[in-house]
Amino acid sequence: MAEHPPDGTSTDGTGSIDTDGTDPAATPSGLAGVPLYGLDIETDTAVDGLDPSRSAVVAVAFWGGPVGTPDERAGGHVEEVVEAPGTEPDDERALLTRVDRLLADLPPGVIVTWNGRRFDLPFIDERARRLGVATGLRIDPVSGEAQWHRHRHLDGLRAYRADVGRTLGLSCALKPLSRFVGLDPVEVDRTRIHELDDATLRAYVLSDARLAHELVARRWPAVAGWVDRTVSTGSPGPATVSTGSPGPATAPLAAPTT
Repeated sequence: MAEHPPDGTSTDGTGSIDTDGTDPAATPSGLAGVPLYGLDIETDTAVDGLDPSRSAVVAVAFWGGPVGTPDERAGGHVEEVVEAPGTEPDDERALLTRVDRLLADLPPGVIVTWNGRRFDLPFIDERARRLGVATGLRIDPVSGEAQWHRHRHLDGLRAYRADVGRTLGLSCALKPLSRFVGLDPVEVDRTRIHELDDATLRAYVLSDARLAHELVARRWPAVAGWVDRTVSTGSPGPATVSTGSPGPATAPLAAPTT
């Protein structure tokens, strides 16, 4: 990820918790046993890592699989970093195409992000649109809820801020929260992603995907009520959801929270 909003500030800048009508006490039918796939992206900070009109996606990581798998080498576990092979537009197209194919091939599950509703997924969606890359990612233009091929989406930051953040007074930024619960994040200067060597970049983006997965997996299925509702893909126009409360017609792309 790149830069981050001040701790304790919501992604819409209001300081409030964005629930969009989600009932965090509910466990959607059929979700308790599905795989969880942590996802994180890194963007080109040499330009402006927060602006998808100027900055490219340079790496995407996946980490996860069936919840409770004691051995990461067990069946169903995925641990992969997709990097752009170069800095040209065709290189980023290759990255986005590879990411989309990987998700199309994985067993249906829940994509877990950290502030992904307001940063990672909208950023990917905008870059794909600008580069003419067709993907299975669908984002509701009102609520921000997302679905990618057969996978639902859960933004772990929203779930943790709603209870742990309120109860303990934590910002729930990814790195501090991970350290608080005993996890060991990879740390770099997130404003200088463009200066990282390949090995460090891969370790960093994979670490963030793993942390997002681990934090949500520890509370699964109790936080399953925060999974985005299914996004309709029945029309070629903007994606819609079947139900939901009204929200702002547009939302600014928020900085990642790590």
